Amino acid sequence: MTPKQSRGGSLSARARAALVAGLGARAASKAMGRGAGGMFGGRVALRVNPDMIEELSAGKRCVLITGTNGKSTTTKMVAAALSAVGRVTGNLGGDNMQTGVTTALMVGRDAHLAALEVDEMNMPDIAGKVGPEAIVLLNLSRDQLDRVGEIGAVEKRLRDAVNANPQATIIANCDDPLVVSAAWDAPKVVWVAAGAPWKDDAVSFPRTGTLIERHDEDWEVEGDGAYRRPVPDWEITEVFEDGSFDLLGPDGTHTPVSLSVPGRANRGNSAQAIAAAVVMGVAPLRAARAVGTVSGVAGRYQTYDVAGRAVNLLLAKNPAGWQESQTAIPSSTEQVIVAVNAQRADGTDTSWLWDVDFTPLRELGASRIIASGERAADLAVRLDYAGITAEVIDSPFEAIFAMDVAPVQVLANYTAFRDLKKEIETARAKSGSGGDSDV
Repeated sequence: MTPKQSRGGSLSARARAALVAGLGARAASKAMGRGAGGMFGGRVALRVNPDMIEELSAGKRCVLITGTNGKSTTTKMVAAALSAVGRVTGNLGGDNMQTGVTTALMVGRDAHLAALEVDEMNMPDIAGKVGPEAIVLLNLSRDQLDRVGEIGAVEKRLRDAVNANPQATIIANCDDPLVVSAAWDAPKVVWVAAGAPWKDDAVSFPRTGTLIERHDEDWEVEGDGAYRRPVPDWEITEVFEDGSFDLLGPDGTHTPVSLSVPGRANRGNSAQAIAAAVVMGVAPLRAARAVGTVSGVAGRYQTYDVAGRAVNLLLAKNPAGWQESQTAIPSSTEQVIVAVNAQRADGTDTSWLWDVDFTPLRELGASRIIASGERAADLAVRLDYAGITAEVIDSPFEAIFAMDVAPVQVLANYTAFRDLKKEIETARAKSGSGGDSDV
């Protein structure tokens, strides 16, 4: 039996064996304290049956979400919105390779909807296997150059995925010229003005190699009238003091949106999530209400009580992400820890720090800033050049205790965030309280 033959029907004998093996491996991984088992379970299942994704996604209505920043949060928002019309599965822990997608489909085998976060480089392969009904393209910027490659290659892979799946409606950020290039040929596109304040990686248009001319929020390709910013189908028209906003959609529909996560980037993420949900048949207001319930994603935006200090964790993995994450720090913040590691998962070259505009952090006017992480000294030098005086404490966990008993914002890159979160949660477990004042 081929995967296509099984669409909408029962699994093949090989897939059933893979399902048992994969779910068993996932449970064992969790029992041994090695994480949620999202990667390990899928790896075992794919080893038994390489066609597992095709078979498990058969009959499911799938939405794929990809881009450099915001994938995990947007995937969780899409899943929340789709839950209004049926049972949904998704890789909501951020495991966005084939293994994580496989595990999500195994765990949610009975769901008829799927919201799947997909790594940019894996998009053509996974899209070809699941036959998505919708694809959300968020943004593109340089990230993990040693693994992913230069940005033009990433745009080309997304363009290939779009062109190979004409059945899919593409929900694309019209403010990002790289995303527009990837989505341009799609027969069904919904354009969303989701914002793209980081412009350094979109200087020229991939299809022509010519410069992009910008006029405030509008843009066009120099000397070529064919390519310019599409007219958005969805756009944010007004942002209110409390962070809520008005979303203007097709046919003049106004939808009020109030989010549980902060920052300009998340407003754009939510706009694309709502647009995707509407494509899948969810009413705009219902989608907006569901999206508004999404809070922390894998510890991001989560606040821990650490010996009386309300410690809020923010993740930033690349220059564009750092730029956006600074806008998520509340203006009243007095204490900030900035942490940078340089492990393989982060990228060992931290020269990108010099590309980040730290003006928002300087203008915050916090009374105390600590540079931390494995590259704390390098970071402190960079901040000094940005006009920010920072103390240096290598351990982010120890830096928290050096702060006054008051709210603390922590902005960290991938492994610094991951390790600090683990230290805090280990301390919580040892305290045995699990309550508010638990470290």
